[in-house]
Amino acid sequence: MEIKTRHYIALAAGFFIILADFLLFFGKPSRFFEPLIAVGVVVAASQFWIDFLRENNRQKEIEIKFLEFVRALVETVKSGIPIPKAIMQVSRADYGSLTPYVRKLAHHIEWGMPLRESLKIFAETTENKVILRSVAIVIEAERSGGNIDEVLRAVSNSVAQIKKIKDERRTDTYSQMVQGYFIFFIFIAIMLITQIYLLPQLGDITLTVSSGLGGVFSGNIESISGSETPAKQILNFENIFLGLILIQGFFAGIMIGKFAEGNAKMGLRHSAVLVVVSYLVITFFRGG
Repeated sequence: MEIKTRHYIALAAGFFIILADFLLFFGKPSRFFEPLIAVGVVVAASQFWIDFLRENNRQKEIEIKFLEFVRALVETVKSGIPIPKAIMQVSRADYGSLTPYVRKLAHHIEWGMPLRESLKIFAETTENKVILRSVAIVIEAERSGGNIDEVLRAVSNSVAQIKKIKDERRTDTYSQMVQGYFIFFIFIAIMLITQIYLLPQLGDITLTVSSGLGGVFSGNIESISGSETPAKQILNFENIFLGLILIQGFFAGIMIGKFAEGNAKMGLRHSAVLVVVSYLVITFFRGG
């Protein structure tokens, strides 16, 4: 990943937000202290995250344009033109994000590089799994003396089928993705109600019972909890609940990405959204 000026600006902006947060709210009872730390981290990492999303979208576009490229190549080869000349001919079209790689492939062939080596470099530079598998099949067919026309047609059908399966899976799992978000936010609401309403009431009940029995159980309660006051005991529970929510958000996002995209790496987008939103909500509503 190339670090550019916008990355440094985002890092500086995030550092400034965190620094201002400490100067304004550190050591003071405020519900903005912890959320602003999360905001600063998000701002600092925003440009790196944008690059990650752009690369994912670029890879998706490359797969779509590769299907167009192979179909155009198959039609050109059908007319009796050899594959090297067919590649140079179809490379004049616009294939979006795939265009630089196609032009580079045509230049290699034009300069006399063997077709096998040119295709291998083409597949490796795109860094796309679908293209790597497809080109490997074509190279193996060319090496064994098979019918390249039929192989290209089979590759075209295979890429089209893969795209169709991905689209169908994305459509079928959309409701599950929405359901996963809904369940997670219900979980956040339950944790908030537990922290804000249930735990304080339990603390008041504990004090009432202890006072009514003459403080018989107060020493035992303090020794078990490791704290001297109910406030500290509640604070410990708040940190535990926050950790549970963050862990739940991270792995829930991974699972959503696995179901929707077929790749756990794509779930990092959902994990980031769930973790950041849950942290902001919990820290803001529970206050400082």
